[in-house]
Amino acid sequence: MGNKGSVAVVVAGLVLVVGGCGGGGAGDADGSTSSTGSTGRESASSTPVRPPSGELVKWAGGVCESTIALDELRAESAADLREIRGEDEGDLVAGATALGYLSTTPSAVDRVQGSLEDLGPSGVPAADRMLDALRKKVSGVAAKLEGVSPAVGLEDAGDTAADVDQQVQTLTPPKPDLPALAEKDPRLAAAYRKADQCAPGWKPGDTDSPDPTGPLPGAADGKNFAACSDGECEVLVTSTADITANGTKVHVTVADEHVTFRTDGAVMQLGGTGGEAGFGDSLKATIVAHNKDGAVLKFSTS
Repeated sequence: MGNKGSVAVVVAGLVLVVGGCGGGGAGDADGSTSSTGSTGRESASSTPVRPPSGELVKWAGGVCESTIALDELRAESAADLREIRGEDEGDLVAGATALGYLSTTPSAVDRVQGSLEDLGPSGVPAADRMLDALRKKVSGVAAKLEGVSPAVGLEDAGDTAADVDQQVQTLTPPKPDLPALAEKDPRLAAAYRKADQCAPGWKPGDTDSPDPTGPLPGAADGKNFAACSDGECEVLVTSTADITANGTKVHVTVADEHVTFRTDGAVMQLGGTGGEAGFGDSLKATIVAHNKDGAVLKFSTS
């Protein structure tokens, strides 16, 4: 029994010693590991993300706005082409619609290209690579459309419009796109959430812009169409007008939804402010403003 007691004591001693070592070691490990592990978890989960800079928010908004503009351009281009193809072959209205499409679409691509070029680096390498790829895609299409002219004959306008639409439909965002990249970068994600243009359902019309239903601005030359003889004028047309500008005779008809320009060799029908009709290399007409009351048109030789 003494041996058993001794063994028990020894065993107990060993247990205590082992327990002490283990307890002390575990306590020390728990202390350091727990401290280190806790710090590691806190830094991974609770370290606050720095708020995005104003420049990064502006950058994200610019990318979103350009992406939306391209989405709308592709949709409008496809709809215009369906309308052109829906008319009878050789129909004057179809030709006019096609010429109007050829007058406005290349400049719409140019505007998006300019907006993208205005964006500086974001400071996020993956995002900058995405922007660079998008710029190259848009500038490539813009270069291909540079030679497109609304002065093509009516018989060729439909086929040319189809070629232009084929290029426009390639203007899709590169992958991974901005939303996908934002999921991987906390600061980019914060900027994406803060940018108004990146909000679901945002449209370009949500920003401040001239009210198309408001009064027309004053035209520099009023209704003095003779001022256009040298090709440089700004006039108001409320219904129809025959204007001779830089030797080109143009019959203008203003309707609620569009403005039609007719010359001896072409018919162009444009809708909305900003449309531009080209008459060869020597003359163009820009719709400065347009509503139910008429249109302010600017003719120029440059």
